[in-house]
Amino acid sequence: MTDHGVAAVLFDFGGVFTPSPFALLATLDGDERDLLSRQIAHVFGPYDRDTDHPWHRLERGETTMEPAFEEIRALAAADGMELEPLRVLRHFAGDGTVRSEVVEHVRRLRAAGLRTAIVTNNLHEVRTMWQRMLPVDELFDLVVDSSEEGVRKPDPVIFERTLERLGVLAAAAVFLDDVESNVEAARALGMHAIHVTADPAGALAELEALLGH
Repeated sequence: MTDHGVAAVLFDFGGVFTPSPFALLATLDGDERDLLSRQIAHVFGPYDRDTDHPWHRLERGETTMEPAFEEIRALAAADGMELEPLRVLRHFAGDGTVRSEVVEHVRRLRAAGLRTAIVTNNLHEVRTMWQRMLPVDELFDLVVDSSEEGVRKPDPVIFERTLERLGVLAAAAVFLDDVESNVEAARALGMHAIHVTADPAGALAELEALLGH
């Protein structure tokens, strides 16, 4: 535990260790951005909430990709849009870039004696792929994956389980995520929470200031 009372640091995966897929929208103009925004809304649903949308059930491990994608296609068709979810997801796949500065930061946290964890909304089908992108066992005491837990951010239950398994109180934990509603949910539990933007340097500096380093 640091002098400032922090014992554990929790991280989202996508948008923290990798560039945020949603940042793609900022690079597009006009009609292209509007079309992709509509497609994203159909594929991912209201991402600031946990609902019965097929993508949310997929992230909770309640369904599998093809049935979920069929439902998403039907929802889009009812809105007059022909949509192929995999095509939209390819826009979000990125190039496999991992932010080395974030990885090195986690190593320093571990060396300082802090506990670390990933708390991610993810899918059974891609678990092996994303975990190959990081030295997971080296960097984290714990990985909490929504598709294994049956609960996804911003539901506070996923944070409560993580804290219980780490053996730390909310007030002694920090959480970093690129989705503001997830940050707000962690903060509402009493955790320190930091919003990660397109450039993670600001969030890492905020973390260091919080730790008193």
